[in-house]
Amino acid sequence: MLGGPSGEREVSLQSGAAVADALRGLGHRVSEIDPVDKEFRLPQNTDIVFLALHGTYGEDGTVQAKLDALGVPYTGCGEAVSRLAFDKVAAKQACAGRGITTANDCVVDDPGAGLPGGLELPLVLKPVCQGSSIGLEFVESAAAWPSGLAKSLEGGGRVLVEERIEGREVTVGIVGGQPLPVIEITPKRGAYDYANKYTAGATEYTCPAAFDTEATRRIQCAGEQALFAVGGGNCARVDF
Repeated sequence: MLGGPSGEREVSLQSGAAVADALRGLGHRVSEIDPVDKEFRLPQNTDIVFLALHGTYGEDGTVQAKLDALGVPYTGCGEAVSRLAFDKVAAKQACAGRGITTANDCVVDDPGAGLPGGLELPLVLKPVCQGSSIGLEFVESAAAWPSGLAKSLEGGGRVLVEERIEGREVTVGIVGGQPLPVIEITPKRGAYDYANKYTAGATEYTCPAAFDTEATRRIQCAGEQALFAVGGGNCARVDF
């Protein structure tokens, strides 16, 4: 299942096509389904749905609930875990409940809101329920706050405002309860935004990342704890 109605449709079409080609290369019978209008009909005798959807509808528990109702198995986490993990505020609260440290934050939904008190500049703004860094904005000064907030709100609904943490960006995958090697993400220019994620050659990925054994294990353990915090599942990717 690929494409779909979200703002990440074009990326999903590309990744879904790559998955379909790989599965056919392994000898599987594959049908490509694009729920562009949020509706779909699966071929008879479908064994499993490989979810290559990105963003809203595909990652927020919506399509998972539809497939559960049909009794058709699918890849990835279930409806409840997907819904919780896709909501940045709810996911942060769940992680805090397991002692995972996250940046200081607040939530804003008013376009006319002033600079939040109690948070130190610079700030990072992200729509609460979006993926692929859609609506990601950096606010370095009070003067930049109004425009940054307006742009982030265009991503839809509420905006999560966090104090920016400077450091190395990494991600760790977890499959079947086992953490994979840590990957370091290094954009060649600017932040790891939508363009740098999906423009070939714009970002370097180092696997395994150059951390010592202790730091690597701490990152992997934090990833496992984050997955447990949102309800568990058989596979996930956790970013730091």
